[in-house]
Amino acid sequence: MKILSNITIGQYYSASSQVHSLDPRAKIVLVILLMAATFAIQNFFGFLTLSFILLSIVALASLPFSWVLRSVKPLLYIIIFSFIVHILFTGGEPLVKIGIINITREGVRNGFFITLRLVLLVSGTSILIFTTTPIELTDGLEYLLKPLSKLKVPTHELAMMLTIALRFIPTLLLETERLMKAQMARGADFESGNFLRRAKCFLPLIIPLFISAFRRADELALAMESRCYRGGQGRSRLRTLKMRGADWFNTSVVILLLAGVVAIGRL
Repeated sequence: MKILSNITIGQYYSASSQVHSLDPRAKIVLVILLMAATFAIQNFFGFLTLSFILLSIVALASLPFSWVLRSVKPLLYIIIFSFIVHILFTGGEPLVKIGIINITREGVRNGFFITLRLVLLVSGTSILIFTTTPIELTDGLEYLLKPLSKLKVPTHELAMMLTIALRFIPTLLLETERLMKAQMARGADFESGNFLRRAKCFLPLIIPLFISAFRRADELALAMESRCYRGGQGRSRLRTLKMRGADWFNTSVVILLLAGVVAIGRL
């Protein structure tokens, strides 16, 4: 059972592209604007246009399309559940009525739109993670949160914690896969049977996985202390982020495209 084949959170895809070289601050801001545009769109043509833009960015970043699909797969059940809830509990013009079940035109429309929103949100966030190294992501978040430091908010520590969490997800998944293979060698079966039976097979993995996670966290803390890490105050940087002309141009183009998509999506 290969867990990493289904979960891509925290994984960086190394490639040479304009998207990879774009300033991380610009990518974070663009993803936030993408989220806002996704919720502002109110018609199918707007979603179709935004999907085309995202597919173009995936191609421009030289990302395997299968990686983007795998990033959506863990949320498949949530997407299906949201679709069913909107179909069954949204009032409006009836399309199908079977007993107490009343499927309306508005319910189908809202369910379809919420499905597209979730897929686009996850895909856009995945592109950011796939094309940005953890160090770049930390620097970009810290720069964007820097104004909050005037209010005594520990922006460096917040950015560091988020990046460490993203970085440790693949490590914990590999550890889980190793434990599962060890249990399967002893006769455990994680794939057959009903949901409850498979869930019981995962119980023996919880304790060793927690022990491994705490051990890795302790080793990381010791490594940071041995290097005299004391937070972001007074720290120097090996590389300072600086927006280039190409960064400003590409960011402006994407912002104009998103603005156009919102205008189209609200007609």
